[in-house]
Amino acid sequence: MIIHSAAFIKSSPTIKECPATDKPEFGFIGRSNVGKSSLINMLTGWSKLAKTSVQPGKTRTINHFFINESWYLVDLPGYGYAKVPVRLREKWVKATDQYILKRENLVSLFVLLDTRHKPQQSDLEFMEFLGNNSIPFARVFTKSDKLTITALEDSVNQYNSEMLKNWESLPASFITSAVKGNGRDEILNYIEESMNIFSNVT
Repeated sequence: MIIHSAAFIKSSPTIKECPATDKPEFGFIGRSNVGKSSLINMLTGWSKLAKTSVQPGKTRTINHFFINESWYLVDLPGYGYAKVPVRLREKWVKATDQYILKRENLVSLFVLLDTRHKPQQSDLEFMEFLGNNSIPFARVFTKSDKLTITALEDSVNQYNSEMLKNWESLPASFITSAVKGNGRDEILNYIEESMNIFSNVT
């Protein structure tokens, strides 16, 4: 897939305020500070499309970006640690859960995992939540440029080992680097293939 256009459409505090469900959507989500905005900018080729920040928890709404005038890339609030009041964080979680469970045009989620850290309980529990609710998702291992090849393989294998304790098989996975552009073509091809399947089903 070649990205010809990418435009920010709107930020929605709740699912009710999201755009109409007439286009396929792909959501991006992960723990705070996992590199989500940087990855989105790398994928689209627009360096300032999603606002990056060193402060965890900056994404606080459901953000829609219209890609190639044919599908939405959706930047979702992160889960896990963030220096915000508990009530506000709970509000994000509720809005995100409703989006994930009820958004009928959501084709797939991309769950971002930081390769620099060992498997995090919040990541494993979130993916378990997706599996229990039959939500299609793929894993995206971020910041691969920060590790040696051996350390990167070890990081991915640790996640695989933990997940295979409860999963019969593993979801699609991508190794990425927003700095080097690694994984870009693979993810965009996956999105294109998924849209073709979604169109044939609907």
